[in-house]
Amino acid sequence: VQLQASGGGLVQAGGSLGLSCAPSGRTDNRYIIGWFRQAPGKEREFVAAIAWIGGRTRYADSVKGRFTISRVNARNTVSLQMNSLKPEDTAIYYCASGEVLTMMPFDYDHWGQGTQVTVSS
Repeated sequence: VQLQASGGGLVQAGGSLGLSCAPSGRTDNRYIIGWFRQAPGKEREFVAAIAWIGGRTRYADSVKGRFTISRVNARNTVSLQMNSLKPEDTAIYYCASGEVLTMMPFDYDHWGQGTQVTVSS
């Protein structure tokens, strides 16, 4: 699976941004798309994930109620809508694909390039 992430940028605290992840190269849809982020000097952490079939989702506690992950079937992409952004959301965001709806990076075996999200205070 190849993953192309897009979106991100610079926004003030309280603002919104959207990220998009476009998976390709797989003929079946039985996979999970997850978003992770990594801030300077910190470990990569789970943000949200969605099962392509069924649409079941999972969120990190730190983003619940603020971020929404969803499928955009017409575009074969997964979006991450980020609202009420905080400076601590600043990080490089990565999308990844796996087989299980988990929060662990090692359960995801394909990764896209990162996209920078910067939230100013």
